[in-house]
Amino acid sequence: MRFMVIVPASPESEAGEMPSTELLEAMNKYNQELVSAGVMLAGDGLHPSSKGVRVRFDGGERTVIDGPFTETKELIAGYWIWECASRDEAIEWLKRAPFDGGTEIELRQVFESEDFGDQLTPELREAEARMREQTARQS
Repeated sequence: MRFMVIVPASPESEAGEMPSTELLEAMNKYNQELVSAGVMLAGDGLHPSSKGVRVRFDGGERTVIDGPFTETKELIAGYWIWECASRDEAIEWLKRAPFDGGTEIELRQVFESEDFGDQLTPELREAEARMREQTARQS
């Protein structure tokens, strides 16, 4: 099972403030534990929303909205993609993360092909498999 771990933005991350060396060291150690255990598939921090855009889709119209975005509590500062045997395992890994200060981290399971049932036809499954192979080669 794959999971996305969503790290929320804070006023500090939205201001572009870099984490302390101590926090970076703790995060590096934690990430190494995840990698060594075969859990971490990907993970990155994100620039503040002032460097981002949103694209609104309305019929055939596309509107680009420049950041920054106002609701810090709705923004993401970083993420991980994990492979775990179960939701409980992912939760146990998340409990070990070096966060403090009331930070709430969101854990969401990623859809897998089998989750879509009959709606994902054999042709669509084959197309998805080809895209995953191509993506893996490009990495």
